[in-house]
Amino acid sequence: MTAESTVPPPAGQQPRAAGRAVSVLAPRRPAAGRRLPAGRRGRPPRRASRVPLPLVDAGATVLGALVVPRAVAYPLVVVVLALGVMLLNRRAGLYDASVTRGALDELPAVCGRIAVGWAAVAALSPLRPLPLTVLVTAFAVHCAAGCAGRAAVHGHRARRRRPSPALVVGPVTAARPVAAALLRQPGCGVRPVGLVSDSLDVLTGSGDGHGCPVLTTDQETHRAVIQNGVETVLVVGAATRVEKAALLRDLAAYGCLVWELDTDPPSYGSGGLREGTGHLAGYPRRLLSPGGGRQRAGAGKRVLDMVLSGSLLLLACPVLLVCAVVLRVVEGPGVMFRQERIGKDGRPFTLLKFRTHRPASAHEAATRWSVANEHEMSRFCQFLRRTSLDELPQLWNVCRGDMSLVGPRPERPYFVAVFSQTHPGYRERHRMPTGITGLAQVHGLRGDTSIEDRCRFDNAYIDNWSLWQDICILVRTAVLFVRPTGS
Repeated sequence: MTAESTVPPPAGQQPRAAGRAVSVLAPRRPAAGRRLPAGRRGRPPRRASRVPLPLVDAGATVLGALVVPRAVAYPLVVVVLALGVMLLNRRAGLYDASVTRGALDELPAVCGRIAVGWAAVAALSPLRPLPLTVLVTAFAVHCAAGCAGRAAVHGHRARRRRPSPALVVGPVTAARPVAAALLRQPGCGVRPVGLVSDSLDVLTGSGDGHGCPVLTTDQETHRAVIQNGVETVLVVGAATRVEKAALLRDLAAYGCLVWELDTDPPSYGSGGLREGTGHLAGYPRRLLSPGGGRQRAGAGKRVLDMVLSGSLLLLACPVLLVCAVVLRVVEGPGVMFRQERIGKDGRPFTLLKFRTHRPASAHEAATRWSVANEHEMSRFCQFLRRTSLDELPQLWNVCRGDMSLVGPRPERPYFVAVFSQTHPGYRERHRMPTGITGLAQVHGLRGDTSIEDRCRFDNAYIDNWSLWQDICILVRTAVLFVRPTGS
């Protein structure tokens, strides 16, 4: 779809006013009533990259292999060993940047998986005739290098880590002590910026959470997430998890990590602490939501985007230049079309396209559903739209990190607001970066097509994301590139 023409909305999809504020858009001015502490507004703090730890494991594998005299003759064995160890570490969650660990905490798990890798090499590879002392020495060097590298990465992260803004969800009487404990322990990496509770709790409680405002509506909660860059949500008690299930799903869709804290006194005499995944300021915690796909679609997707978009930009430079010159001659000044769109986690960005049609006004372009109005365009503009060449400048958006090559198509703020309230699952599309093409587009859902169908395909893409799926969608898009479908 595009915002360059001003055709009314398709049947059955007329935008209508909604009664509830939209959660994916930051308000343009401070709202009346409670105000949250000042934070990094509009863009949440960047999480720790997941790239350094796999690089450390790969480098440690190479150092360990250098101890083996014949390893240089079998580089494929070294590559398979590195990939195997990295796969085992990934399955064990050792690359999860959302969990704070120490090098000593990881030592048994890391060394155990390295041992499995070298045992497989000794049993199955061409290096199996090597003396046991050589293999043990290679294993020891591999472990030492891997643990030392991980310690350096964790130390660097600890020095640069800032407490992550968090919301505490639960009754005020239970959430207040948790917030106070977290504020007393800044080294835990979490800083509460608000308590999410019910109005009744506020009346029975003291009305504050040790400096943290009490948020009693979903609108206040959504505003706090956006204004403070909240990435962590702490749920106090199993009952709260059930009562606030819908809100927690919304927060997970934004990319927040949702943890359940166990604040009940443990039964030390009957089996110790309840099952969990670590602790936070002494409270056992369990991960309820891994952030709605944010962790899975990480470095690999970004590397693919940068390599392909950069290469395509270089190859397409002559085409871009010709299109710009012809448009300037045929249509006059204003070759590029710039418009605000909504990207990952509800963050706005400026989308670039070649201008193929001029809307009546900026307001009308931003608030009217639009499809290509072919008879009002020049033949060259029709050609650009039929071949999708008008989308080529978006490769620069991909290089900048505003978009991805593959993902849900970005929309204008007005329609994100409307569709988030009228179409279940539309808000969840913003769990991952928006894209130039996507699963919905390769299934023909472009232009004047069902928003409900797009939501279903976009969320299916996110839920089943893999790098291979991105490659398949790009191949299918290349096949369809020159078909006269428009956008």
